[in-house]
Amino acid sequence: MTQGENRWASTAAVLTAVALQWTLPERLSVKPEWLLPGLEIALVLALIAGNPRRIERSSQIYRLAELVLTALISAANGWSAVRLVVGLVTGTEGSDATSLLVTGGGIWLTNVIAFALWYWEWDRGGPVARAHATHRYPDFLFPQMQSPELAPPHWEPAFPDYFYLSFTNATAFSPTDVMPVTRWAKMLMMLQSAVSLLTVLLVVARAVNILK
Repeated sequence: MTQGENRWASTAAVLTAVALQWTLPERLSVKPEWLLPGLEIALVLALIAGNPRRIERSSQIYRLAELVLTALISAANGWSAVRLVVGLVTGTEGSDATSLLVTGGGIWLTNVIAFALWYWEWDRGGPVARAHATHRYPDFLFPQMQSPELAPPHWEPAFPDYFYLSFTNATAFSPTDVMPVTRWAKMLMMLQSAVSLLTVLLVVARAVNILK
């Protein structure tokens, strides 16, 4: 068993995602606009109360709350992304290039955070399971696992490592130095690459067309 990871990084990422959702135009948000962000903040507060400093307490309710929170962030951002794509395709979205790039960038960044949370929550059963070493085989192969001499003893990936994985997958549209091992990990990374590619292409193409 290793020490549970600090919760500051994952909490900061969730609060950033909530803030980005709150700043989206009303036409791209789930109605009422305050509902999902309010539920997400309530779940964050409950999770902090359960594990104030380190994520190491094993609880089925706590685990369910984590997954529900990640699902809410993903669902809200997915809705916004679909609304944006439909608007771009039909020509009803994107009259101002700057506003479009800011909105598209916010949805893209929230997508990076959402997939980082999924990777973090599912790899070897989640942060608590990794701390208690209840799962033998990893879903993602990090460089430190292949070269233990590059990391401290008993090194375990934390949320920043999964955020890096999500960010590089969303920008390179393929694995970089962290490789998916299991089928679900490969499929999830493929889905993220597809969503990121579609969003970036449509937003940038529309913005360039407006500037012309």
